[in-house]
Amino acid sequence: MNKPGKKRKKFLRVLVISAHPDDVDFGCAGTLARWAKEGAEIVYTICTSGEKGSDDPSLSNLELARTREKEQLAAARVIGAKEVIFLRKPDGELQYSLEFRGELVRIIRQCRPDILLTHDPANRAFDNQYLFHADHRVTGELAFDAAYPAALNRNFFPGHLIAGLNPHAVSAMYFFATSQPNTWVDIEPTLDLKIKALRCHISQIKEPKVMEKFVRTWFGAWGQEKGLAYAERFRCLQIFRDPGQRLRQLKKSMP
Repeated sequence: MNKPGKKRKKFLRVLVISAHPDDVDFGCAGTLARWAKEGAEIVYTICTSGEKGSDDPSLSNLELARTREKEQLAAARVIGAKEVIFLRKPDGELQYSLEFRGELVRIIRQCRPDILLTHDPANRAFDNQYLFHADHRVTGELAFDAAYPAALNRNFFPGHLIAGLNPHAVSAMYFFATSQPNTWVDIEPTLDLKIKALRCHISQIKEPKVMEKFVRTWFGAWGQEKGLAYAERFRCLQIFRDPGQRLRQLKKSMP
């Protein structure tokens, strides 16, 4: 758990991979805003433009996609993100493929993040329609497989080497909207930025006051689990380059 006043180990680059616009802001915007204030360079990758996120028959998919991308760009500016990458794949139709994994590997090798955040691929209870959205499941699995072992192994997607993209090892992955959290981040200092970022998603949030009440209640409850006013929680996984690295770490932790 990250406690107030505790000095964070410095890192420079953070990459978030999410299925739709607004997933980032609901899932981890408070944490990202905090890290941005501490000097992190943050890049979003949004797999779809969310063009099916409306039942309004007068609104075309193209028009909604453009609107949602503008909303996500505005929200990213609130948080302090450096860049937003839109892959513009069909909303609600994401499919696992080696080609798609290769796209994410390319982005990881380009951005070279220390930390990668994404949907938790371990969520499989199917007791919540939001958490277990098909696009979320596919995105989480692809992001995980792209980070390990593909991005750090030169034998995966060797064509990247020709383009000057060398292998890169992500140090840790933070899975948001997880049912098995092991890490809580204090977001009391950045809760208002999280809410402000969510308010940018006008096409999706019709009642901002209701949304704000929900956010304060939900993330307040998560904070109380660890004695904090507000917190975002994650399943954090450290990525090891080889089995020996893990064994060495275990040896250091032994009494």
